[in-house]
Amino acid sequence: MREFFQRLKRGLHNTHRQLSDGLRRAVGLSPVFDEAMYDHMTAALIAADCGVDLSEKLIAHLRDDARQQGISTTDGLLQALKGHVVRLLSDAHAPAGPDDDRIQPRVTVFVGVNGAGKTTSIGKIGCHWAQKGRRVLFAAADTFRAAAAEQLSIWAERANAQLVNSASGADPAAVAFDAVSAAYARGIDDVLIDTAGRLQSKSNLMAELTKVRRSIDKARGERPGLVRSWLVLDATTGQNGLSQAERFREAVGLDGIVLTKLDGTARGGIVLAIADRLKLPVVWVGVGESLEDLETFDPVEFADALFD
Repeated sequence: MREFFQRLKRGLHNTHRQLSDGLRRAVGLSPVFDEAMYDHMTAALIAADCGVDLSEKLIAHLRDDARQQGISTTDGLLQALKGHVVRLLSDAHAPAGPDDDRIQPRVTVFVGVNGAGKTTSIGKIGCHWAQKGRRVLFAAADTFRAAAAEQLSIWAERANAQLVNSASGADPAAVAFDAVSAAYARGIDDVLIDTAGRLQSKSNLMAELTKVRRSIDKARGERPGLVRSWLVLDATTGQNGLSQAERFREAVGLDGIVLTKLDGTARGGIVLAIADRLKLPVVWVGVGESLEDLETFDPVEFADALFD
């Protein structure tokens, strides 16, 4: 994980420069901790895409800390802010159920808009799980884009995973049903279901995701297992990603966020906005193209990379 921490630091370089350097400049603009300084700090958080409400809330906590704890240095102020960030992310990241590594099968439906990186993320996550000795099955339920099935097939070979495929134009819900049924028959640990990219404003396509979830429940029946939905979100979309998440959550429910392309933006504060507004954990984070550039999200490491 420490190797990934170095990648995370490099990937967050633009956000670090926008946020941490911006905060230090804000403090440097005033010889004392006055309201003008706090206003500048709020602006630095907003510029990093933390969102207006959260930025104001964090600075309000920071103002109280400085007064109650007698904080008088820039480093002290930033460390106090970092502490609030860690608590915010940790609260959203806290597991809500049993240790899901012990549940078989785990069925994860990946949803999101076009271009967010769903198929690639599925392939990388499947490889990570397969390397840990888990039996993985990919389901190509993106039946509209032929390249998606081909891409998933390549990842399946790389991960030594099984693949449930179908003809172009097939019913995605039927593919999901077949994949889950196969998982029970074959003793699969993890089923990763790819779905077609869709705009959150297209109600008919969002309804199709609801149908996919129903077909999974039908295949599962009363048997044990875990079903969850993860939204693959492009970090470069910033605050627009929040509206995406809200609409997808209405359609299929969401249990976590896979945040991609964090290295391509200075607006990594979206991670904080997700935790605050959606109360959803970022479960995986991507900072590059290689397999090693996608890893499980750790709140403390993220805050370290952001502030230190």
